[in-house]
Amino acid sequence: MAEEGLRLATPDELMEEPSYISDDGKELYEHFRFVADKGQQMIRVDKFLVDRMEKTSRNRIQQAADAGCIIVNGKAAKSSYKVKPNDVVSIVMDRPRYEFEIIAEDIPLDIVYEDEAVLVVNKPAGLVVHPGHGNYTGTLVNALAWHFKDNPDYDVNDPRLGLVHRIDKDTSGLLVVAKTPVAKTDLGGQFFNKTTRREYVALVWGDFDNDKGTIVGNIMRNPRNKLQMTVTDDPELGKHAVTHYEVLERFGYVTAVKCVLETGRTHQIRVHMLSQGHPLFNDERYGGDRILKGTTFSKYRQFVDNCFQVCPRQALHARTLGFRHPATGKQMDFESPLPSDMSALLDKWRAYRRLE
Repeated sequence: MAEEGLRLATPDELMEEPSYISDDGKELYEHFRFVADKGQQMIRVDKFLVDRMEKTSRNRIQQAADAGCIIVNGKAAKSSYKVKPNDVVSIVMDRPRYEFEIIAEDIPLDIVYEDEAVLVVNKPAGLVVHPGHGNYTGTLVNALAWHFKDNPDYDVNDPRLGLVHRIDKDTSGLLVVAKTPVAKTDLGGQFFNKTTRREYVALVWGDFDNDKGTIVGNIMRNPRNKLQMTVTDDPELGKHAVTHYEVLERFGYVTAVKCVLETGRTHQIRVHMLSQGHPLFNDERYGGDRILKGTTFSKYRQFVDNCFQVCPRQALHARTLGFRHPATGKQMDFESPLPSDMSALLDKWRAYRRLE
């Protein structure tokens, strides 16, 4: 994060209340805010914060500053910055604030790869990534806390470590975790510079005229529904987003597609596909959990209901993840097979297509 260029988030960009957007488009969430009094004597910002926060060490504050998480008057500050009267000092993170201390929980992890710098995990559908908003336990972060509980170099609360990107609760697939500050900085740069490789498989409603295409459209918070994102034509609103897609298999009423992310916005594939008239199959939040294409026959309605039960979530899987190893420079590519619910869903549509 650069010291210049932070700005306040606008209402359309709010996602669980982020407070700032960094130069690289990352949403930053304000965890704490302090305003220095008019008579404040000049003092280092790390000492200023330690004096005002319980159960926080100076070392942890310095770690936050090193990660660009200490903001003074809208700009990232080093731990040596001298606080002046009326300064507004905030601590921000690239995740929502945890309401409680992270509890290490023995939750099984499907670890695809691990070394001293990185860990790649295959997340099942239904597992929340970060605690918060009613999911304070049972998350991937709680599972990581357990996995690293005997590793003195990994602190689950250290902003310089941890998850580099996120996927939705009901999306399955691959995620990379940084185990060192160098790894997180390097991987964050790769995501920002679009040099990572991320491919998803989705089942969407409807058929496509072309076998492949590109969707470009800024993504913003839906002003009519704060739980949704939406695509806007206004270049001044939202954040630039690009999704490349390719048809994998056509079933008439639904289509299996491969989606390649050029950017990584909240709900990007879900809202980009919706904007083209192809909401994800069984995506409750965006209206894909009802029959949108097909016949009115009761047998067909029963078939689709059975499909919803086979895959009771949006049909989206992060199948491929590739990046340059932050320590060795070697290209690392991982692929996760379709989970059983999506495999069974596609098999049902193949069988239905043959019987038509």
